[in-house]
Amino acid sequence: MTKADIVAEIAEETGLERNEAQKAVEAFMTSIKTSLTKGQNVYLRGFGSFIVKERAEKTGRNISKNTTIIIPAHNIPSFKPAKTFVEEVKNRVIVK
Repeated sequence: MTKADIVAEIAEETGLERNEAQKAVEAFMTSIKTSLTKGQNVYLRGFGSFIVKERAEKTGRNISKNTTIIIPAHNIPSFKPAKTFVEEVKNRVIVK
């Protein structure tokens, strides 16, 4: 499912115009990005949490030059689904 599919589905279910639904989806995504950029987690009860995870410094390898490099500590965005969401997917998804 793409963003366009989500916009179309929201427009159909809510009766909004497509451009209005697109603005709502864009505003939702911008709000999440802004919060995570500020280091604030986003919690959506029953759906999941968008969180900022801190990755520790680690040693990596540059295979082409056969050298060791240090990868500095950094933050990454992550999504952790709610338990009810995970259970629903486990019980209903049919793999083709």
